[in-house]
Amino acid sequence: MKAIHAALFSALALASFPGWAQSTGPTDPQIAAIVVTANQVDIDAGKLAESKTKSADVKAFAQRMVTDHSGVNHAAVDLVHKLGVTPQENPTSQSLKQGGDDNLTKLKALGGKNFDRAYIDHEVIYHESVLDALDKTLIPSAQNAELKALLVKVRPAFVAHLEHARHLQAELGKSGA
Repeated sequence: MKAIHAALFSALALASFPGWAQSTGPTDPQIAAIVVTANQVDIDAGKLAESKTKSADVKAFAQRMVTDHSGVNHAAVDLVHKLGVTPQENPTSQSLKQGGDDNLTKLKALGGKNFDRAYIDHEVIYHESVLDALDKTLIPSAQNAELKALLVKVRPAFVAHLEHARHLQAELGKSGA
């Protein structure tokens, strides 16, 4: 699991790594691809959790992830269509996709309390990484005012998701679950 977390953190950290072709960070089309991919990764994990968990709390959290991240993706897709921007795949979006696929493979092999712990632990680290990328790279790099506004608007939801995931993580730890 630590390898998946490290890969995820590395993928999101790429957005702020000086390896970008532009010294100012990712372009708006690259940001759009990162946002859509990051949300889809969490949607996919949430759908898996909805189907596998026996915990009402974990199921409710997973449903919230699917609903909220689907909403963000819908807003992002609507905005890129409005702006005539085509999301541009990039090393960060590709690494996010691969990390999400790797996480799903790992989670599919787990069951019961082990699944719940692994899913929630991943959600804590994932949301921490996404917030870090939003704050340090995506929001500062966004050139289009509407794209930047969307990123700023959705940030509080990511904070709430992180707080909820941390709460569940603590509860799962207390119950020995």
